[in-house]
Amino acid sequence: MAEQPLLDDEPDERALLRRAAPYLRPHRNRLVVALTVGLADSAALVAVAPLIGLATDAVLDGDRGGLGWAVALLVVLALAQLGFARAGELLLARAGEQVVRTLREQAVENLATAPLRFLETHRTGELLRRATGEVAALAAFVRLHLRNLVSAGATLAFTLVVMVGYSWLLLLVQLAVFVPLTLLVTRWFQRDAPSAFGGKANAEAAVAATFTETLTAREALQTSRGLPGWTRRFDAENRFAVGAARRALRVENRIDLVSLVEGFALVVLLLVGGWLVTRDSLSVGTVVVFILAGRNLFDSFADLSQLVGEVQTARTGLARLLDLLAATDAEPVRAPAGGVAGGPGAGLPAHGDLRCTEIEYAYRADGRVLHAMTLDFPVGSRTGVVGETGSGKTTLSKLLCGLYRPDAGAVTFAGTDLREIPETELRRRIVLVPQEVRMVSGTIADNLALVQGAPDRPRIERTVDQLGLADWIADLPGGLDAEVGQRGGNLSAGERQILGLVRAVLADPAVLVLDEATADIDPVTAARLEHALDELRADCTLVVIAHRPATIARMPRVVRLDRGRLVDEAAGSVHVAG
Repeated sequence: MAEQPLLDDEPDERALLRRAAPYLRPHRNRLVVALTVGLADSAALVAVAPLIGLATDAVLDGDRGGLGWAVALLVVLALAQLGFARAGELLLARAGEQVVRTLREQAVENLATAPLRFLETHRTGELLRRATGEVAALAAFVRLHLRNLVSAGATLAFTLVVMVGYSWLLLLVQLAVFVPLTLLVTRWFQRDAPSAFGGKANAEAAVAATFTETLTAREALQTSRGLPGWTRRFDAENRFAVGAARRALRVENRIDLVSLVEGFALVVLLLVGGWLVTRDSLSVGTVVVFILAGRNLFDSFADLSQLVGEVQTARTGLARLLDLLAATDAEPVRAPAGGVAGGPGAGLPAHGDLRCTEIEYAYRADGRVLHAMTLDFPVGSRTGVVGETGSGKTTLSKLLCGLYRPDAGAVTFAGTDLREIPETELRRRIVLVPQEVRMVSGTIADNLALVQGAPDRPRIERTVDQLGLADWIADLPGGLDAEVGQRGGNLSAGERQILGLVRAVLADPAVLVLDEATADIDPVTAARLEHALDELRADCTLVVIAHRPATIARMPRVVRLDRGRLVDEAAGSVHVAG
């Protein structure tokens, strides 16, 4: 079994910036400008304290000229700080939103091209939470808190520089009182924050996953009277999520103790500063600067402490999102859509034999589903695949289409391994119609146009007519303009299967694979679908996986699977291995 990357419930939060660097790099210029303006805003704010200190000394010394200059500079500084604050907020928000947009688009792209094995391994709600919920949380952080975080951090750094320049002694007193106690509180918070916030996010993802499954399985739950049991499970997960949220809130509230530390440090500053002034070791202006700078220092710490919870939530969300991006990017990426001259996929013919050679596949490490299977599907052949439930028929269909990759052996089209064929070329040549055909809200025509090249109305009508389905479409209320309803609810399972076949034919594939297309539909609809299959182009290779005898009887060649092995065929030449 090939190793399948799995999402981590509590992914590593270390080196987040380094791991996020590839997504930040395209926006580095915008980020640098935004951060520079933000730093100028903080510098202007911190410079207010020294100017007020100068004004204080000028008043005490009776220096009117010095007082005038100090007041004039304060006015200029206030205007400059106002401009920097406005510009910095806008620039940083725009830069942050661009980064979030990049992450969002990358998450959607990665999930759209992720191996089917990965998607089937994880609950839909968990993937949805990471691709949408975590991105939404990051976007909210960027809009509401990022500017405050940058401003508080820069103000703290600039304030320390000012304090060092005025009195290292007072600064030592301030730091000796404030820093140790603050570090103790911060360490207490950080000790439990990752597990608390990670547990909260994981519990919320579990609730989202169960809710998504509830919508999907609602009919089965109602008809089997399993809804009360399922509701109890949902309630238990909700209670667990509430408990996880309360724990995260308790951990976040620890940081509020920093406010008590700030008050104590200010009292000590006033006592020591007043004593130094009485000894003529410091000027009153210096003490004023320290009081104002101390307020900047405390306010910065207060802002940072208030943002700690938001930062931790954003860190957790970013770590979970990066974990998703890394896991969905773990499989080798297919070649570009156009192919490389002389490389894999270059010059691939429109039609060719489909062949699987000694392929093996396993969902779990403790057992294989397919065993060293070799099978040929020549151009234009019609092959039925039969076998008991669990014999490996659906797994084979997904391997033939390149949705799964064999753990051993290879599947080739026209002699080229499917893993080396560009995604666009592969989907153009091999198309699968699954047992459950997906529909989107809109008309029949809208759904039929969901293929490569977006066929126009005349082409759709020609294809419907060629398949002998024009009368059936005409009998539907509205014809091609009939609304299919949410998830195709206005159509029967058989009608959705027929539309799935039409959609596949519109893609004009070289190979068409049908997985149990007639399993759960009525005989009349099944006969209509089987007749449509008879109208396919002669050079289109057809592989039909079915239980229905009438469907299999139309196939000139039938192969039988038993517990993942080829055991029989009605016609043609097949090599049975293993």
